Amino acid sequence: MDTQGVTADPQLQQFIEVESQKQRFQQLVHQMTEVCWEKCMDRPGPKLDSKTEMCFVNCVERFIDTSQFILNRLEQTQRSRGSFSETIYD
Repeated sequence: MDTQGVTADPQLQQFIEVESQKQRFQQLVHQMTEVCWEKCMDRPGPKLDSKTEMCFVNCVERFIDTSQFILNRLEQTQRSRGSFSETIYD
């Protein structure tokens, strides 16, 4: 039972989690697009020159690397807090 005394449907919970992940992914893509566009796009034209294209590639790769680093760091922090609090309560 959850905090409201209602048993949650596991399929519904999974659906909500998947939809939440999709939403977070879309937000990440939007943020990455905005950051890289501002950084790399000097003047819009009919096609990208090689310098602008490389800027976009590098920007996206750095954005992904940074996001992954932050996620890993947060997971490590949560694990260390979890083991710390388990030690306190044992």
